[in-house]
Parts: sequence; structure tokens; C-alpha cells
Amino acid sequence: MNNHASSGAVLEGLRGIEVPATGEILRAEHLRKTFCPGPQEITPFHDVELAVERGEMIAIVGPSGAGKSTLLHLLAALDTPTSGAVYFAGNALHALHEAELADYHNRAVGFVWQRHHVLSDFTAAENVAMPLWIQGIGQDEALRVAGDWLEEVGLAGRAGQCAGELSGGEQQRVAIARALVNHPVLLLADEPTGDLDERNAEGIFELMQRLHRTHHLTSIVATHNLSLARRADRVLALEHGRLAPGAERLAGIAAGAARPAGGGGTSLGERG
Repeated sequence: MNNHASSGAVLEGLRGIEVPATGEILRAEHLRKTFCPGPQEITPFHDVELAVERGEMIAIVGPSGAGKSTLLHLLAALDTPTSGAVYFAGNALHALHEAELADYHNRAVGFVWQRHHVLSDFTAAENVAMPLWIQGIGQDEALRVAGDWLEEVGLAGRAGQCAGELSGGEQQRVAIARALVNHPVLLLADEPTGDLDERNAEGIFELMQRLHRTHHLTSIVATHNLSLARRADRVLALEHGRLAPGAERLAGIAAGAARPAGGGGTSLGERG
């Protein structure tokens, strides 16, 4: 453990990692990611620095191809950086053993994708319960907890319905419930409203803001939707390989947007 984290409670299921109740919870230092090393290599970012306080909601904006999705994957330890490091509660993710990394994935992080990735042939409740079943929680108990979460995201009457029969907005609500069913500390969302119309995008973002507050989450949202980004506690722009404070640059980014995209509001173009 280094000195990045302050003292706090031990989060159940994370094998003794102390999670600070306040102060810094997540840090990225000198992150670089390179794809296809060699003459055709692509380096979306080369020196990303990020410090996240417990309880913050951060929006990350930037042009197409800037690496917003890649950055979230690194923070979630779904991918590894070419160089640099990510720290959770002062613990370097690259130094975690396999079992500890599994704990981080299963207990510390909830991830929401642009495309919900719900399983269409399973019910809404079964989709939400799957992370609990993976942990060995009994079927009945997992479905009970899943039902509680579906009620919280406004789908109390859809628990027994196949996910493939739900609307796009409802499917994204199922995905959010699934991401939070293990009560993670971090919620990472990659363009969660990108495939939705303006009304549904508004509803999903309002839901995420409410869950962020009521469950004391720390949330990082990558988005092209600048009107939604402005509602975060902090806006960061990923451009030219680095993260920079983005609140004062939103107007300039919007002016350079190629076209409006789904999800309403001013857009930054295609997913990056």
C-alpha cells in the first residue's frame, strides 16, 4: 500500500484492501496505451494523469478516437496500459494477484457499456442476478436482490420479462442494475446514452445521477453528450494524448463536433 489512499473501511470481498471514506480513491499515473506497435502503431494517449476523489462524478469528453473507451477499460482493469499505472485505494492494479484482480472486477467496479450487453433470452431479473450467481449466491436470494434493483431503476414490473422484449432504454436500465448489484465503489460508464433517443438519454442520466447520490458511488462517465457532461461535478477533456480540465473548453469542443449523434444534446461525433 502506498500513500495515495487515506484510512477507511475494509470493503467486503476485497481481501483487506482499505477503501477511503473520503479523499482519493482512484489514480492514474503517466498512462500510455499503444496498439499495433511498429510503423502503423496507434497511441490514443501517452501521458494521462487522473486523480479521483471518493464521491465525485466525472465526465470525460473528447473527439472521436481520443481513447475515452480505452481509458475506462484501463481504469476498470479490463485492459493493461503499455506504460504507467492505475491505483485503487493506493493499490497498484498491475501488482494485484489473479484472485485480487477478480475481486476488483466483481466487487469494486460496476461497468456500463454503450451497448447494454444484456442477454436477450434471459429475463431482466436473471440478467441482473448473474453477477451474484457467479459469486455462488443461491438462485432464490440472487433473484430477490435482482428484483430489488429492478424496482430501484424503475422496472419493478419487468422482472420476469425476457430482456429481448424490452425497449432500448429499459435494457440499459437492466444493465445499470446489473452493474450495481454487487454494490461497487466505482461506476464506470462508456457512452451509456449513446444509443438512446433524447428522452431516454435524459432519463438514463438522471437515473445514474440519483444512484450516484443514494449509493455513495464514485462515477466516471465517458460521453459525447455535452449537455449531460455539464451536470457532472467535474468535466475532463481527453485530447492530444492528455486529460485536461474541460469545463471551459466544452464550447470549443462542441464547435468542432462533426455532427449531432444519438442521445440528444450537442455531440462530439462517433464513439471514441
